Amino acid sequence: MSSVAFASPCDSIGFGAQLPSSQSVGPVLCNQFYAAQESLERREPIWSAEHLTAASVLAARALHGRGAFHEDDRLPFTARSGLDDYKRSGWARGHMTPSGDAADQEARYETFALSNVVPQDERMNSGHWEHIEAAVRRLAEADGDLYVVTGPAYTAERGAIGPHRLPIPTSVWKAVYDPAQRAVAIITCRNEPGGDCHRATLAGLEKATGVNPFPSLTRAEGISQMEMPEWIHEIAGR
Repeated sequence: MSSVAFASPCDSIGFGAQLPSSQSVGPVLCNQFYAAQESLERREPIWSAEHLTAASVLAARALHGRGAFHEDDRLPFTARSGLDDYKRSGWARGHMTPSGDAADQEARYETFALSNVVPQDERMNSGHWEHIEAAVRRLAEADGDLYVVTGPAYTAERGAIGPHRLPIPTSVWKAVYDPAQRAVAIITCRNEPGGDCHRATLAGLEKATGVNPFPSLTRAEGISQMEMPEWIHEIAGR
């Protein structure tokens, strides 16, 4: 499966100084600690990548307050989502790179850009998905640093919301590379109440989404599956 890698001033966010590659075409937006590639057709992120460290997780935990959701004016007006798209839609504005990973107020504000958001089921967003985000932060603290990529998948028609008809993802996924273990863990969760979750492989993720989250991994590193025991509860539909 062929894919496209994008040269970007924020390449260092990705493992091996290489951001995710994708079959989709769209601009890459650089932020303080994360980068996201946007689909101008869907007006939603294709992927959102971050580099977590133990120090950044500790700083994020000490940070109080939230950001305000806002349109991303780096994107053309004709190709970006708006606040009205989510109003009374019944769907949460689901962060891809979590606001809880941001180490300072400016970085947290950046995560509230709609270019980092997809329509997400409210209960799944505040249940299984929040638990998974917290488990990833704990792993970063324990092992020192992680490379994390998060994104949506659209494997069936789920309808759309808002004036711009934003498509509703069938699922959301998170891929983690741990340099200390030289291994990958990937989990994907149905975008619905209960959010049934299961493990995935790099090959399976790329086949389903067209995204390779870690294109600079060696074949051996890509095949090695990392144990994430705190995800087991989610896979079992906790």
